[in-house]
Amino acid sequence: MARNENSIFYGVDRITLIVYVLLVFMGWLNIYAAVYDEEHQNIFDTTQKYGKQLIWIGGAAVIAFSILLIDANFYTAFSYGFYGVLIVANILVVFLGREIKGSKSWFGIGGFGVQPAEFMKFATTLAMAKFLSNQNIVVSQQFRLRLKDLIKNYKNTFIALLFILLPLVIIKKLQDETGLAIVFVALIIVLYREGLSVGFLIFGLLAAILFVVALIVTNITGLIITLAVIAASAFLFIKRSRANLIGVIVVFLLAAGVVLGTNYVYNHLEEHQKVRIDVLLGRGNVDLKKEGYNVNQAKIAIGSGGFFGKGYLQGTQTKYDFVPEQDTDFIFCTVGEEWGFVGSTVVIFLELFLILRLIFLAERQRSDFSRIYGYGVAAILFFHLAINIGMTIGLMPVIGIPLPFFSYGGSSLWSFTILLFIFVKLDANRLLILR
Repeated sequence: MARNENSIFYGVDRITLIVYVLLVFMGWLNIYAAVYDEEHQNIFDTTQKYGKQLIWIGGAAVIAFSILLIDANFYTAFSYGFYGVLIVANILVVFLGREIKGSKSWFGIGGFGVQPAEFMKFATTLAMAKFLSNQNIVVSQQFRLRLKDLIKNYKNTFIALLFILLPLVIIKKLQDETGLAIVFVALIIVLYREGLSVGFLIFGLLAAILFVVALIVTNITGLIITLAVIAASAFLFIKRSRANLIGVIVVFLLAAGVVLGTNYVYNHLEEHQKVRIDVLLGRGNVDLKKEGYNVNQAKIAIGSGGFFGKGYLQGTQTKYDFVPEQDTDFIFCTVGEEWGFVGSTVVIFLELFLILRLIFLAERQRSDFSRIYGYGVAAILFFHLAINIGMTIGLMPVIGIPLPFFSYGGSSLWSFTILLFIFVKLDANRLLILR
């Protein structure tokens, strides 16, 4: 961005910076609209959420500048340190934290709260980038490998997955924050960029489809019998050999395991989690005044906006608080109602443009660490975007994760800012490496 090498903006990608500022500013305006009432019209009123968000935005600006001031090698050197400290913080918050909405996942600081689970995202991405950049490959795409090489590469994959699974389990089991925990799954995308076989991705997609089918079908025994018939029929149409027979049996057992596992997991979910899945899949009679209320009101709000929207601060669904959590998880409803299809498209475009820009920047990195970290940032932002908007329009279960740079909350804004600006700094450092 700046030509002076002594400037903190030297090498900073101005396009990424502009999009970030636009999203944060638009998010602030929508938070104001989401909680607006005629008694509190001052947008700088720090007793209201939009005033508090302005304080968080100021803090985010300080964080962004601080990141740019620090040498890029610092983030590489202390990657494991960040990861370890935040793992400990996410355990301690269960004992020392403040309970909010039944979840003890916040440290209370005066009138504000800080959620360490949000900051675990950048730490996990750094740690995984550090580990993978120290390995030659994750899983080789060559077909002929010596046995010891194959074991070594799968071992690398397993360790990389442990970096993802550890915070996922801690946040889900100890803090009961399902939405934040699931976000870490997005980092698996990074493994495919670094060489993990596409076969694993295909298997994962098929397992996901079977998972949904198992939720929809009530007769589990009948489904397993159907899978057995399909497996037997498939064997009749392929070359009949001992190896193929074993392959068909293994695939059948895996498929049956997914079905039985899905049934087991569903039966052991908490009641409100079962209800969210039932609402998404349309199972049973959904009471639109109870379990189906949030999603139904969200659809009404977005649909009522039409093509151009009702106008800023003119949304009736928004103004009269018909949609719960409209300043956080359901902030997109405000966009849909007041800005309409056009405004919603602009927001989605800006979010997707930022993600694609990060991928472009990641591909031009000379450092493996920077490339891997960049893909991790893009994967997390995309996952948040897809899940948040998906649950708002009824395509995903309501699991409560924020829209990047848009939703109210200091922890989410600061964590996204740290996540993004570390990569911005790493990318800027690329110019110094080239000199």
